Amino acid sequence: MDTKEMKRLLAVSVSTAMLAATMSAGTAYAQDNDDSADNDEIITIGTRRTQRSAADTPAPVDVISGVEFTRNAADDVQDLLRTSVPSFNINTQPISDAASIVRPANLRGLSPDQTLVLLNGKRRHRGSVISFLGGGISDGAQGVDISAIPSIALKQVEVLRDGASSQYGSDAIAGVLNFVLKDSPEGGTVEFKYGSTYAGDGDNFRVSGNVGLPLGDQGFVSLSAEYGETDGTVRSVIRDDVRSLVAAGNNAAGDFLTINTFTDEVPQYWGQPDVKDDIKLFINSALELSDNAEVYAFGNYASRTVEGGFFYRNPTNRGGVYAGPLVDANGNLDPNGGASVRVGDLDGLGVGGSCPAGIPLNGLIPDATITGQVVGDPNCFSFIETIPGGFVPRFGGENEDYGVSLGLRGEIGLGDGLTYDLSVTHGRNKTDFFIGNTVNASLGPNTPRDFNPGGQQQTEIILNADFAYLLPTGMASDLSIAFGGEYREETFDLFQGDAASFALGPLADQGFSSSSNGFGGFANNSSATQDSYALYTELEADVTDQLTVQGALRYEDYTAFGDTLDYKIAALFKVNDSLRFRGSHSTAFHAPTAGQANITNVTTQNVGGVLVDQGTVPLSSAAGQLAADFIQATFGDRPTLGPEDAEVFTAGMAFDAGPTNWTIDFYHIDVADRIALGANVDFLAALQNAGATSTTVSAALTELSNNGTINRSDFTGFEDLSEYRFFSNSFDTRTKGVDVVGRYPFDFMNGSSALTVAANYNKTDVTNVGTINPINATRVSNLEDQLPNWKGFVQWSHEDGKWRTLLRANYYGQWDDVGNGFPDRSSELLVDAEIGYEVVSGVNFVIGASNLFDNFPDENPDAGSLGQLYPEAAPTGFTGGQYYGKIRINF
Repeated sequence: MDTKEMKRLLAVSVSTAMLAATMSAGTAYAQDNDDSADNDEIITIGTRRTQRSAADTPAPVDVISGVEFTRNAADDVQDLLRTSVPSFNINTQPISDAASIVRPANLRGLSPDQTLVLLNGKRRHRGSVISFLGGGISDGAQGVDISAIPSIALKQVEVLRDGASSQYGSDAIAGVLNFVLKDSPEGGTVEFKYGSTYAGDGDNFRVSGNVGLPLGDQGFVSLSAEYGETDGTVRSVIRDDVRSLVAAGNNAAGDFLTINTFTDEVPQYWGQPDVKDDIKLFINSALELSDNAEVYAFGNYASRTVEGGFFYRNPTNRGGVYAGPLVDANGNLDPNGGASVRVGDLDGLGVGGSCPAGIPLNGLIPDATITGQVVGDPNCFSFIETIPGGFVPRFGGENEDYGVSLGLRGEIGLGDGLTYDLSVTHGRNKTDFFIGNTVNASLGPNTPRDFNPGGQQQTEIILNADFAYLLPTGMASDLSIAFGGEYREETFDLFQGDAASFALGPLADQGFSSSSNGFGGFANNSSATQDSYALYTELEADVTDQLTVQGALRYEDYTAFGDTLDYKIAALFKVNDSLRFRGSHSTAFHAPTAGQANITNVTTQNVGGVLVDQGTVPLSSAAGQLAADFIQATFGDRPTLGPEDAEVFTAGMAFDAGPTNWTIDFYHIDVADRIALGANVDFLAALQNAGATSTTVSAALTELSNNGTINRSDFTGFEDLSEYRFFSNSFDTRTKGVDVVGRYPFDFMNGSSALTVAANYNKTDVTNVGTINPINATRVSNLEDQLPNWKGFVQWSHEDGKWRTLLRANYYGQWDDVGNGFPDRSSELLVDAEIGYEVVSGVNFVIGASNLFDNFPDENPDAGSLGQLYPEAAPTGFTGGQYYGKIRINF
């Protein structure tokens, strides 16, 4: 039995075992599946004062029940959040390198790593993927892999819509997401789901289960498991260049004239990637040791394989593989000649027999005579010999995630004694990449077609000591004094790829690109570690029956980036039982990750319709310091990498109007010195600034190496790059917005209904593009306009005996894709519907549709140029309508 079969059997067996355990556990009661969420919900974020409800906190906190998450065609928790939290955005990543494997998400239009993610109140470890292709908004971000969390394991999700670095540390600029696991000692759920798209692709299924079991007389164990798969979709069109090639007589390119999702005959794999063997296992447990001590543990294991694709490589003009120099009719170099297909001299230039510099193109067809000479000469080689129709790389990765938290909490002394929570958390996320149907062009005819480029891994260890004490002061409530400390260590590892994935082959000095085309392999194993220490205190009290005041202060010291001191002051004023005002002012920060400070990568970007290889190096590396020297010589200042700082203001109100309740909250977020991948640096110019006089990168590297200026081995894998970049502190932004949430419960027919309205307005402006290595106009446009300013939903839910129904209209406002030449994208309205029926006690049949009316974003007006029917950045996605059916069994 292979590994994948073992994983599938494990997931199904766990679900079955949980079902059997539930049935054999004697009397069991159904878990509370009420999906109503109101302001009386007890929350665990935004305050360290125990037993606080969302209505009594100075900061806005949304509470989403776990059951509400299941009312959608999507399985990924991030897609479920998109329809539950108006300011949360996530889109499909069809051709985005590693970002297709761990998708970047945005809260309030900010970067994924500017949102803190907690699990049961403990900091969640980051994903291993850095999003180099993040649509401009998420470029360079290293966020948390939220997809590893199964929705069936969740009791609720708490969304703190406020800056909270003074309370929780780095990243809490846009807000905090706290995923709370189920904690019942009894009951359970098993669910089977199947769905597909209206187009007939994207088939998906999932089997999942949760069971709560007693642990002794005073404890519980909650087990959750999920296994599923999702087929990819194809939303591409026949490319114009493919049509032209076939029309001109390139019959081999005819393989790309058919769109077939079940074969490799597609213009390119552009759509939702394939997700295979998606396994998620979770455990949550606690046991009382005494009246004032409890030990707890929770953790997870998850793995999945994600596979997508890249752009089509045209056999006449793909740089580094096919594209040759200007030549005359005989294939000789001629600055006034025509385009050609590149030819390699296998025994080296100037050695033995010579080869044409290129095969002239007669329109789009290589000259037959010169082609015959190349084919007939074993010393000459061109890729039109072996891959005459072009090729489409297939890229993906195997992702593995695990984490565990162990802790002891309780109270020292009886009554209002000192409470404590001591914990250790360990987490790891690893991605092993693979790429197929591509080449390392510099290896010529000896290139493999499939490569293992290596992998990335993020590992974190966190130690927490949290204490709280209630001090009588004569105010309306005791003064809650919380204090504690945290130690966090994170390590980012790069794993070397196979030799061919990064090799600089014998044809590299003849213009053929090195490394696996599309995603170059990592040339070396490397590991980088950074740690931080933090101390904090938080005070909160009801000064009067109407006024609650909160203050927090946190000091944090990073070994790599220095220290920071952040604060927060907040207040809640209750005019009466029906009207409250609240507001806060805080500072926040986001420190660079070990990965951002030390990543080395080569990726292929679409720049103005042309595919360009771009490298990323650490600022601290030899190549990074060459670039820094060049930038200093150009701009007068030297780039640095350190924490970004933020200042956050919020002001809002909550009120009841008859049976309805509403919250309206304004926010203002200034972020300075944002961590960014700066503009690309001309590699040759940087080398010439260091003293080289040569006019090619390869020759300049050799020259500087020979005179002792550099060590050429420091540039392995970058020898044929024309430009590269690095992380540094760059630009400033200002984000303003408002959140509105309202709920109206009412009786309808013979049942009970609830109408929920939620809307978000969000606008980000780049206030400073940066003076050192500034971001370009396209990046500015993406940051400011690529997400809709308006987003929200109206939802009607109804229960009547055995029937449950839901109808939700999701609105996405107008947005721009100026960076790709498509401004003024239309607003969209997507409708979801679901109906469930309890056929027997505890057994429910559910059918539903997401995007009921099969709505799509505006089509790209020049879709044929790159084969993209819809814009990649569409906030609605571009899969179209999806239907699904579920069988849910509650015990």
